[in-house]
Amino acid sequence: MIEICTIGGYSEVGKNMTAVKVDEEVVIFDMGVFLPKIINFEEEGGDRRDLTTDGLIKLGAIPDDTVIKHWKGKVKAIVFTHCHLDHVAAAPYLGNNYPKAPMIGTPFTIEVLKRMVRDDGIDLKNKFKVLNVNSKIKITKNLEVEFINMTHSTPQTVMIALHSKYGTVIYANDFKFDNNPVVGKKPNLERLKELGKENVVALIVDSLYSQRDGKTPSEKVAREMLKDVMLGTESSENLIIATTFASHIARLKSMIDFGKVLNRKIVFFGRSLEKYIDSAEKAGLVKFSNQVEIIPQKNDIIKKLREIEKQGRAKYMIVCTGNQGESESVLKKMADSRIPFHFLPFDHVIFSCRTIPEPVNIKNRERLEEELKKKKVRIFTDIHSSGHCFREDLRDLIHMVKPKNIFPAHVPPDGQKYLVELAEELGYKKNKNVFVSENGVFRKI
Repeated sequence: MIEICTIGGYSEVGKNMTAVKVDEEVVIFDMGVFLPKIINFEEEGGDRRDLTTDGLIKLGAIPDDTVIKHWKGKVKAIVFTHCHLDHVAAAPYLGNNYPKAPMIGTPFTIEVLKRMVRDDGIDLKNKFKVLNVNSKIKITKNLEVEFINMTHSTPQTVMIALHSKYGTVIYANDFKFDNNPVVGKKPNLERLKELGKENVVALIVDSLYSQRDGKTPSEKVAREMLKDVMLGTESSENLIIATTFASHIARLKSMIDFGKVLNRKIVFFGRSLEKYIDSAEKAGLVKFSNQVEIIPQKNDIIKKLREIEKQGRAKYMIVCTGNQGESESVLKKMADSRIPFHFLPFDHVIFSCRTIPEPVNIKNRERLEEELKKKKVRIFTDIHSSGHCFREDLRDLIHMVKPKNIFPAHVPPDGQKYLVELAEELGYKKNKNVFVSENGVFRKI
């Protein structure tokens, strides 16, 4: 018998965690944080380092895994789809609840996890196991995990297939079908079609943009948008500052490529950029450190900015943290003079991202843009392509794998309804074989 528990990520966007019990053995998929809760806490003067695991749960920042406390001794593995914080960043806090369960991820994901644990000084008992994309690993004699390569806004993202004697459970958080990725391999659609000829008993699936018609644009589209702004806009006398998600290695590669075309010295500012680039290099994905100068620490950033102003700002391109207007990010500190820097009129600031649709992010980005506008800089926003599947990608996925049951995920119930509507178009019935869930729900299939 298979039982699924929707621990986190079904009542909010983030905090993803799902447990699947097959007879008396359990596999956990993802352990993520809900960043808005942490951001609010810190903006009110709190320090996350002062919070215990229980404190983080009470804050609503990490999943409440006490709902599966009766499964605790049965957990055989913790498996991750990719390295984003809303999928992995709770692992250092919750992992020790399941000390005998190895943590399994792609090389990049595991490098990011190792760095998190090391930076936070956490004594994590779990062993790390690397599994390459399009590979399998035996968890127990009854259970096997398979990584199916996907595309997303960070490299080495996978769908997880959990194989058992009852059939296969596919966990598809997060993905898009991008056949022209800038970094990494194409999605393994052939394997999905093969699984569809077998017995997929459940599909747990990213439904964040299930209401959006069409197909998610390729990363190549975002690359062309970025190229148009960086190479097609007059900037010969101005500084260029660009920001994106630190884990978006493909977007960072495009920024480097176009900065080199402009013959500019490229400097990366910020700790999270250094962390993800270091992890990507250790995973063998890229080699940025021999092409750009990477400066994580505030004092060194201040020193470099003085050098840039002295030598001539038009010779440089800065890539920095701050795409969401986060209060402790480099761009925010530059804008409000906590990092001393004199913006000049018509300097370029490029937001190669979208604002994550949470009130705290929207407010912070608005404040940052207001501060930048007062300095008369040129602002370019939404130079981006989503990493999440739109409605027609979801239709294709369901058609390919032909699941007996569907569980919308990565969005609260009011967002899950759109995937339910799509599933009903394809012959499924709500509460019979497509299910709206909240956090902490158990369902046998």
